[in-house]
Amino acid sequence: MTLQKWIEDRAIHGFPTFSVEDVRAADLCSSEQILQNELSRLCSNKTIASVYRGYYVIIPVQYMLRGSVPATYYIDQLMSYLQKPYYVCMLSAAEMLGAAHQRPQQFSVMTTFPKRRTVTGTIRISNPLLTAADLVQYQQHVGGLSRVATILEELSEQIDINNQFAPLATYVKKVVWQRLGYILENVVGEKKLADKLYEQLRRSSGYFKYQPLSTSAEDNPSNRDSRWKININVEIETDDL
Repeated sequence: MTLQKWIEDRAIHGFPTFSVEDVRAADLCSSEQILQNELSRLCSNKTIASVYRGYYVIIPVQYMLRGSVPATYYIDQLMSYLQKPYYVCMLSAAEMLGAAHQRPQQFSVMTTFPKRRTVTGTIRISNPLLTAADLVQYQQHVGGLSRVATILEELSEQIDINNQFAPLATYVKKVVWQRLGYILENVVGEKKLADKLYEQLRRSSGYFKYQPLSTSAEDNPSNRDSRWKININVEIETDDL
């Protein structure tokens, strides 16, 4: 059996990815150099694409012209191969939850240190509350708090504080909850949702310390929100939806 025929057979049987170790185990090439040459040739003719060193995705017909495959097609299999826990996060998760407003320019995955460089199987994404918290925590990577607030206007409809907060409470920094609560209440206008978050946060965390709203601007303790203990050091404006 040729390597190309082996790849076609995998795709037919519902295995859209493979590793170089899988190919070696199948004993399809007489030498390592021939194996590498064949993999390079199949990448060049857009039969497969290398998505991580030694790991390949078989390109479906509908993606052959562009020569690449969306990360959602293979991310679960790749992270299983790497034996890394993960979830799709931030703008990528918001898009999947219908609240990205604009298509993200990159695919974001949260995993454990160190960092590692599907329409098949399953895919893990953050729930709406964790997505909101990640957007606030990593605000500098998604375009700032104005973009975060714009996404929260749509995402807030899916946030369920009563069911989603408890499993996340100890994994998200208190300052992130404070910032999120302030934005929900004072920018997005979701007072009832903010009240529920405040109640849960006070119950689990107790005392708040004053913290700056933005991590990208100089602190401004002269302009404060006393409820969330937030120093308002930036002005947040949402986009028109």
